[in-house]
Amino acid sequence: MKVLFFGDIVAKAGRQALAKVLPAWREKYSPDVIIGNVENIAHGKGVTASTLDELLSLGFTAFTSGDHIFARPEAETLLQDKKYNLLRPANYPSQVAGKGFMRLSVGSRDLLLINLMGQVFLPDNYESPFHTVDAILQAEQAAGNLGGIIVDIHAEATSEKVALGWYLDGRVSVVVGTHTHIPTADEWILPQGTAYVSDIGMTGIRESVIGVKTEIILQRFLTQLPARHEPANQGTAMVTAMLINIDPATTKATSIERLTEIVTIS
Repeated sequence: MKVLFFGDIVAKAGRQALAKVLPAWREKYSPDVIIGNVENIAHGKGVTASTLDELLSLGFTAFTSGDHIFARPEAETLLQDKKYNLLRPANYPSQVAGKGFMRLSVGSRDLLLINLMGQVFLPDNYESPFHTVDAILQAEQAAGNLGGIIVDIHAEATSEKVALGWYLDGRVSVVVGTHTHIPTADEWILPQGTAYVSDIGMTGIRESVIGVKTEIILQRFLTQLPARHEPANQGTAMVTAMLINIDPATTKATSIERLTEIVTIS
């Protein structure tokens, strides 16, 4: 079972960069499933039907998100539309629209995709990702037919991501981190067979501050005054993903590899 997982895809430039790179990657690597974190795809914050449709047309299978998923009002409708396979973090309060995990059919087996939010350094009162994932795994593993389990932990603190990786080692196939937009160089297979990376990194403009126009963020630091964030839309875009192989017979990961390509967006 071959999975191609993209970190935070930022705004129009990120979508344009994917359109340039992903067709060739699909042909070269033949992934069974393509997943991306999309909480930043619509002008840098939130999702829309048209931006999700762009990614579906490129071959995406499902989408994860994070703390910006409800930035636009249509998110509640999109989260409940089966066309999109869009998740919000599972540790939001249960009455919130949408769901935090789903099964995807891959051949004769199911791939369980789980989306979680971290708690450390984040302002909202999310439930524990550790307790939340325990409850999901207990129910879904009992239902059977799982060939793989992937967890996207959308979190600020590297320590929290690493801790969750160790907590889930041998219990899930993959733990990937998103949210910080900065790729980490720690992808590996943990001792009990779980592929792990602290942050995949973003797909967006490199000449920016994690996807936002540089001058806006510099002024924010220099003056301490609030400023509206505008995504960078021109320059060289980094397209970053993890290519992961899972053995469906054991649900263990057999490899994890970083893919990176830089393209010009004008």
